[in-house]
Amino acid sequence: MADYANFRQRLDAVLRTLDVKQVSEFLIAEKQWQPGQPADPEYAMWMMIAGTPTLRNLHTQAHAWLVSHGHEQDAKIFTRGDKQTEARGTKKKRR
Repeated sequence: MADYANFRQRLDAVLRTLDVKQVSEFLIAEKQWQPGQPADPEYAMWMMIAGTPTLRNLHTQAHAWLVSHGHEQDAKIFTRGDKQTEARGTKKKRR
């Protein structure tokens, strides 16, 4: 578990650069991707950003990128998820 946590922290740091080349190089070095895969690494990077709770400050930017590049349905998945999370957090517990 510590290995995954370490990997995740390093991945998040690379994702924060918003540099698809750095993200791709990191994931290839970590044996998560292979050269030339995925076919659209920029799309994959923005999807990872959109789906990562610790990168919440980049979610609006990820959503905008996804929508502007024809991935509106994918963007909606994450938007819906954020709203559900927020709604759950504001509900009062019944006794």
